Amino acid sequence: MTSNKFIDNEAMITEVVKEAMSRTGNPRLKEIMALLVEHAHAFVREANLTDEEFDAGVRFIQGIGQVTTDTHNEVVLASDALGISTLIAYRNHPQDKGQSASALLGPFWRLHAPDCENGDNIARSNTPGVAMYVDGVVRDTGGRPIPGACVDVWQASPVGLYESQDPEQESMNLRGKFRTDSQGRYRFRTVRPAGYPVPVHGPVGQLLKAQNRHPFRPAHIHFMVSAPACKTLVTQVFADDSEHLASDVVFGVTRALIGHFERHESRSPAHPDAPIPFFTLQHDFVLEQGVSSFPEPPIK
Repeated sequence: MTSNKFIDNEAMITEVVKEAMSRTGNPRLKEIMALLVEHAHAFVREANLTDEEFDAGVRFIQGIGQVTTDTHNEVVLASDALGISTLIAYRNHPQDKGQSASALLGPFWRLHAPDCENGDNIARSNTPGVAMYVDGVVRDTGGRPIPGACVDVWQASPVGLYESQDPEQESMNLRGKFRTDSQGRYRFRTVRPAGYPVPVHGPVGQLLKAQNRHPFRPAHIHFMVSAPACKTLVTQVFADDSEHLASDVVFGVTRALIGHFERHESRSPAHPDAPIPFFTLQHDFVLEQGVSSFPEPPIK
């Protein structure tokens, strides 16, 4: 059995710490923590951190925890604003089999969104805005439709607020879960979302200000698409005419995620009762075979 050693010089510290963790029973945890220590210690050495800078870093991490609540997740927001969430999505969800592009979950997904019938309107409370109709097909990588797939959607309002942020919206407004029909189709009505600034009242906002970065996200709709024996897809579809597509504060926009939010100035056979003007979005999803699993919700 190994034992901790006295530290006689700065060069010893990293190896002594790794040796102290060497009895970790879980091999993957052991590997991850050893790499974390190596890279964290290398960062300290390369940046040559001062005591004051270390204290500031500790206060930043402490502040992230203090600001996080049941309705606001500063930890996820920090991961997003540092590009870590998008990097994880890219690395763990490639498109090598023709599957749809993944995207970061973001800090606003909630469990238990209402179950809806295809065609239902997810704008439940008084939500002024331009009507939008969304539809598409869920398929597997072989091109076959997937009936009964769950399409979980959530979005910001036309003033750029999720219902968890806005006392004017009722709980679960602009959220819903739809099941695809026998041809793998889903459809719903909503209002066109707006781009919005991420919350800046906490440490992440202070960091953005110090870096001279804007806090804005382009307009988008979130989707989580799942089906038995398929890998759960977490993604977003962005408005092709939205501001900040090339400068999303959380680095979430990739070309594959940009959809066509088409504006209509007259009614069509597909939407004979639509208020004028209205928008449509047609977007299909391709799921790959795998294990259906779900992330931890960032807020309640």
